[in-house]
Amino acid sequence: MVCALAAALCFGAATVLQAIAAREAGTGGGGEAALLLRALRQWRYLAGLALDGLGFLFQIAALRSIPIYAVSAALASSLAVTAVVAARLLRVRLSGTEWGAVGVVCAGLAMLGAASGPEGEQEGSDALKWAMLATAVGMLLLALLGGRLTGRMRALVLGLGAGFGFGVVEVSVRLIDSRRLADLLTNPAAYALLIGGGAAFILLTSALQRGAVTTATAGLVIGETIGPAAIGVIWLGDRTREGFTWLAVLGFAVAVAGALALARFGEAPAEEEA
Repeated sequence: MVCALAAALCFGAATVLQAIAAREAGTGGGGEAALLLRALRQWRYLAGLALDGLGFLFQIAALRSIPIYAVSAALASSLAVTAVVAARLLRVRLSGTEWGAVGVVCAGLAMLGAASGPEGEQEGSDALKWAMLATAVGMLLLALLGGRLTGRMRALVLGLGAGFGFGVVEVSVRLIDSRRLADLLTNPAAYALLIGGGAAFILLTSALQRGAVTTATAGLVIGETIGPAAIGVIWLGDRTREGFTWLAVLGFAVAVAGALALARFGEAPAEEEA
């Protein structure tokens, strides 16, 4: 759980840096890949990527030790970190309700930490590995075509797509049992992890730059928590400590609800920086 919280700290701080860089990249042309390339020229985006890389290492360590549902909720709580960082560094004011939401997230994570058991011991089937790869490819196609979306649903679709991409990463980590190169090259989950992660970054950058941030971030939180948590319980054998299932369910719901209440902090508004 300590590793999961460390990952949330890294991801939360990275979001502030990447959101500013995404805005500074401008609208421009060339589609979503071009937008990502422009963002990569911003030092803040590169610093955010470095924090994301560190957070990913913590995430892998957490996924190897505790259930996916606990890691998912902890990662969703990165919005609480983003809110606090934005309040301190960018002078974004948090209302009393939003400070309360930060406390709610912490309370939910505390409940999850108390209730979580060890990770499930079931091995993922080949069908699940291929399903993760198919989902990752689908999210990559969405990332490449996302710039053509119009209307109010665009932000939600891009946010959900990013969440599904990050969810694929969470599940795929658990589906990779061997680190031998020969085994990795023949494991669909390894390709799902790479493709899903890349698609998620493109979609998240697009959502931060183009969409209504509250809607996009809400979609991100939902996409990266509920699906992976369900897969962990149903197909990978994730369980709680005996007699604490109710506390884990309550903690998960409370942490995600608190994160959704902080959805506007998926973006650090450029106006607040000035």
